[in-house]
Amino acid sequence: MSLWNIELNEYNKYDNEKYETIFTLANGYKGLRGALEFSKVGNKGNLIAGVFDKSYAQVTEIVNCQDPLGFNIYIEDELVDIDECNIHKFNRTLNMKEGVLYSEIYISTKSGKTMNIKSERLVSRNNVHRWASRYEISPGNFSGKVFIENIIDGTVTNSTKDPMSRAKHFQVVGSYDLEPGMALLTKTFDKNIQIIEATRIISEKDNGNAFKFRKYSEIGEKVVEVYETFLKKDNPITIYKYGTSYTSRDTQENLISIASKDLQLFVKEGYLKEKQDHIKVWENIWEDTDIKIVGDDLAQLGIRFNLYHLSSSAYEGDDKVSLAAKALHGEGYKGHVFWDTETFMLPYFIYTRPQVAKCLLMYRYNTLKGARKNAELTGYKGARFPWESADDGMEVTPKWGFDYDGNPVRIWTGDEEYHINSDIVFAIVEYYRATGDKDFIIKYGLEILLDTTKFWQSRVEYNKEEDRYEINCVIGPDEFHEHVNNNVFTNYLAKWSIKKTLEFAEWVKTEDESVLKTLCNKLGITEEDFHEWNEIQKKIYIPTSQNGIIIEQFQGYFNLADIPIIQHDENGMPMWPNLGEYKLGETQLVKQADVVQLMIMLSEEFSQEIIKANYEYYEARTMHKSSLSPSMYSILGLTVGDTHNAYKYFIKALYTDLRDNQGNTDFGLHAASTGGSWQSAIFGFAGLKVSKEGDLSIKPWIPEHWRCMEFNINWRDARINIRIEKENIFIKSDKHTSITVYEKKINVLANNFVKIPR
Repeated sequence: MSLWNIELNEYNKYDNEKYETIFTLANGYKGLRGALEFSKVGNKGNLIAGVFDKSYAQVTEIVNCQDPLGFNIYIEDELVDIDECNIHKFNRTLNMKEGVLYSEIYISTKSGKTMNIKSERLVSRNNVHRWASRYEISPGNFSGKVFIENIIDGTVTNSTKDPMSRAKHFQVVGSYDLEPGMALLTKTFDKNIQIIEATRIISEKDNGNAFKFRKYSEIGEKVVEVYETFLKKDNPITIYKYGTSYTSRDTQENLISIASKDLQLFVKEGYLKEKQDHIKVWENIWEDTDIKIVGDDLAQLGIRFNLYHLSSSAYEGDDKVSLAAKALHGEGYKGHVFWDTETFMLPYFIYTRPQVAKCLLMYRYNTLKGARKNAELTGYKGARFPWESADDGMEVTPKWGFDYDGNPVRIWTGDEEYHINSDIVFAIVEYYRATGDKDFIIKYGLEILLDTTKFWQSRVEYNKEEDRYEINCVIGPDEFHEHVNNNVFTNYLAKWSIKKTLEFAEWVKTEDESVLKTLCNKLGITEEDFHEWNEIQKKIYIPTSQNGIIIEQFQGYFNLADIPIIQHDENGMPMWPNLGEYKLGETQLVKQADVVQLMIMLSEEFSQEIIKANYEYYEARTMHKSSLSPSMYSILGLTVGDTHNAYKYFIKALYTDLRDNQGNTDFGLHAASTGGSWQSAIFGFAGLKVSKEGDLSIKPWIPEHWRCMEFNINWRDARINIRIEKENIFIKSDKHTSITVYEKKINVLANNFVKIPR
């Protein structure tokens, strides 16, 4: 078994949609779901970052663009359809090291003709506008006429299998015969974003062209080109399908002109060159990001799967898009951006590919206008970032959903999950701590900090009787409990983010006072505001137990019914206890890490005694009904010495999609879980953290069966390699740096290995 490959060796059409997600190829600009060309069963997806539309949908959503992957083979008049054929061999392999999807099928048709088809597909990391497939077609027991059909399908809709939600987000505005090749130009309804897909297929047979005849057609909203060829028994031909994709978001040039020119150049340079260049980019990405685990193949394959898809989902080329909760792997959550990005995924990019992290943060800066409008529309000041965000920063959380019986259910998250503001501030501070990027803070970051603090100033409520500030009627990360008062995650992060804003404002004042003055003038902030902010952060209410050790998740939480979790499934995850007469929100059962999440994000704020006590209390009450949860419990479990459960939670996180343990991989990647998996490895097993003073440290613990764990991180322009073995830790940096290992500060000279006994 290769620890770089995800393989599927049996075909089951009912699993097609799950494997479309698992085999998605993406490059941060575009995602092509891993549809199998020779099956009509599934839910194809061509998702381009930043292309959103509402039209007849409930809310703005990512557009499933025209499908350029259509590729049919006809043996005489018999379509090669895997669901109608006998399958003698089936294999699909995602080579994560290369970023290439390989397939091989050997089938016999109803009439008994046999054919072997090998294929490979890539979505280029070298040129994000390019994608391609290669097919090697071998007739087994026949010689005869074969037709190859190339299709771009403009009939695509979102939510194809949900008739109540189905929506078409574009109209076809141009069909083009490129002679050879073809293109289909579409335009979204709301903002008139134009999208073009252009493709061309060429053949090789004995170093020459195998096609005899070509016919181009426009059939409704599809463009089609068909090629006739004659195949001889056991004599294969090779077909290359080249594709280019552009939108009017990318360029001011005429789209048909730029797409066709790039397509022509792509064909001239050849598939092999693009593949080699694509693989070289992936080599560089893996050099930055790979985590090597020796002695545990399950963990090694799982972590690479998560790193591969997380790396695939963002790039540094567009600072007006971000990373969605389902990445570019499906229509789930309508392609919206949540707190998942800043809290779960961004740390991975901060410490491995900081240029991508900066771009993701710039998305929030570039959507500040929408965030300010959100605050205004809800009666507050400053900037209120949306719980669900699309292209402009306006709130796009659906107001209503439906339960399993079809009854309407009010969705309150867009109204009450205010903590998103502080999650974004946390990401900005973490980015600065790791990179020292002063320019970003001065030009962009401080404005976000000031405007989100202005929001908190208008959102908190002063309780005169208790002389404290409260934040009432909210939802914290634990979404089992709605309309609660003083959720600690929300309150503590608001307190912390206000304090950080004051610190950064003072720092920028010393760096360049004119910057702060200009921002205060722009945002309407006075010295009185700074004074009030300081008073607010000092007096924000944090509920705790009487002895101050257990943090009360929200005011009144301890008074709820404490129903024990007594059963676990085969994966060791909690099963629903009998709630008896109580509704879920009337119990202490928790959906996902909440207080535990806070203690991971702000670990320097709490003593080890408090962290351990709260981990034990909430671990016993958490149902892990979100893919975000297991990785966080893994990290905190390692912090407090619960190593057995920590490893169990780690594996659970790694295999969220590969084992479909949430039951909804069909709809797209659990992108936050991929980021959480990296955090679990690096912040958990490697014990990497940044102290309150801003110093980097590690305190590793690895399982007994791991012989070695090795990874690279970026820390303030230094690239640090860390290898953890049974008896020693080895550290190498390309620049002089220092790192604390087991409470002892170690100086590392540039390009020298340091060996530290464990």
